[in-house]
Amino acid sequence: MYHEPEYREGLEQLADHYKQIITLLGEDTEREGLEKTPMRVAKAMQTLTQGYTMDAHKVLTDALFKEDYNHMVIVKDIDFFSLCEHHMLPFYGKVHVAYIPNGTITGLSKIARVVDIYSHRLQVQERMTMQIRQCIEETLHPLGVMVVVEAKHMCMQMRGVEKQNSITTTSEFSGAFQQAKTRQEFMNLINRNS
Repeated sequence: MYHEPEYREGLEQLADHYKQIITLLGEDTEREGLEKTPMRVAKAMQTLTQGYTMDAHKVLTDALFKEDYNHMVIVKDIDFFSLCEHHMLPFYGKVHVAYIPNGTITGLSKIARVVDIYSHRLQVQERMTMQIRQCIEETLHPLGVMVVVEAKHMCMQMRGVEKQNSITTTSEFSGAFQQAKTRQEFMNLINRNS
């Protein structure tokens, strides 16, 4: 059964602003197809930026477990969608995360939730990559963390240079992943066919 999500304060004002924007673009917000559009867009934007209301560190600490495991833990191919802060157009792709525990592990789904939280904000790919790595490092205190993000940016596909097939890859690493051999092991594992 579908439940209407809870929206944040300011939803009505946001819808009013979108109505003004649509009018400034030359459209008639009273015509049938656009009558409800300002509110729909306001709700969509609150959903797409709900990461501002969530604490990624808390997500990890809610599922911490003592475990004597000190080899690489990889969660790969985490789908994400975000909004570029420069043009507010989507960028989307996959995130691959690895960490080497130091006596503490977290629930695997929590890694994906961390990605969701940081991707549901106005972002640049570089910062999002860094934030995911920092959150895992600061919360789990592992022997090392590595994050690789591969994304397509609609701001590059729809406007500007209009390159439809370009993919941007960013990476962040710390601790044991500063060793080239460990980074290469991670890259080999994420690039293997599933």
